[in-house]
Amino acid sequence: MYDVIIIGSGPAGLSAAVYAKRAGLNLVVLEKSPMSGGQVLNTYEVDNYLGMPGMDGFDMGMRFREHADKLGIEFKTLSVQAIEDQGEGKLVRTEDEVLQTRSVIFAAGAVHARLDVPGEERLRGRGVSYCATCDGAFYRSRTVAVVGGGDVALEDAIYLARTCEKVYLIHRRDELRGAFVLQEELKALPNVEILYSHVVEEILGENAVEGLRITDLKTNKQDSLSVEGLFVAVGIHPETELVKRLVSCDENGYVLAGEDCATDMPGLFAAGDVRKKPLRQIATAVSDGANAAVSAGNYCRDMK
Repeated sequence: MYDVIIIGSGPAGLSAAVYAKRAGLNLVVLEKSPMSGGQVLNTYEVDNYLGMPGMDGFDMGMRFREHADKLGIEFKTLSVQAIEDQGEGKLVRTEDEVLQTRSVIFAAGAVHARLDVPGEERLRGRGVSYCATCDGAFYRSRTVAVVGGGDVALEDAIYLARTCEKVYLIHRRDELRGAFVLQEELKALPNVEILYSHVVEEILGENAVEGLRITDLKTNKQDSLSVEGLFVAVGIHPETELVKRLVSCDENGYVLAGEDCATDMPGLFAAGDVRKKPLRQIATAVSDGANAAVSAGNYCRDMK
């Protein structure tokens, strides 16, 4: 039996693994993806993590995993199907095996939100993307659009502007929500045009994105925009399907857990983007992982 099973190996899961291993806990990290790092892998540049200014997101993810590997932490590439509470222990069911553990740290992260407009699903991967750093290279010297107004949308637009001929940033509000420093950088770029108070109604094209149908929310005027790529950056949804029937969640699916990451199920802890909190950043995910590991360690010691 493991002391703790950690589900997910983004910054929260890897931080939890490092702290749990150093505390002498018997643990395993389960990750459905063949690569650790979570969403940070798709971030072009991380400039707000202490001590690592201008760090490439992929390189940061690799550093986090290397730290865990140096400690000899066990990893398994498995997709978790269910978590079952058995009182003093828990079963974690995967597609290949059933694992027993005293506690679980749930750090499954989040997925990109969609626009849910006509053409989005049909043209996904054919001009519709949710990762500028993954797919931006395909649109060199072309015209593209980014939808959103937060940090990720601004970062994506800045990144794309370096190689694309023209970048439209489409935002439903009349002001951006991203960090001031990103706004200033974005507005200084000559090939970026910000369309405030606009929404995408439809993505046009047969076999690839050819344009957008957009609406000005202030005038209700509809117009078409000729683009060859659309990058959606309108937020995330927590990957909490596995636990939402086991623990309390808010209306958006985020797990209700305090700074100790303890949920209302004893022995189940939530860390990172799955937890309800005011700020979701790499720094807060790493913090959650540390707190969750300490809490899980205390829980296991109380059981013995």
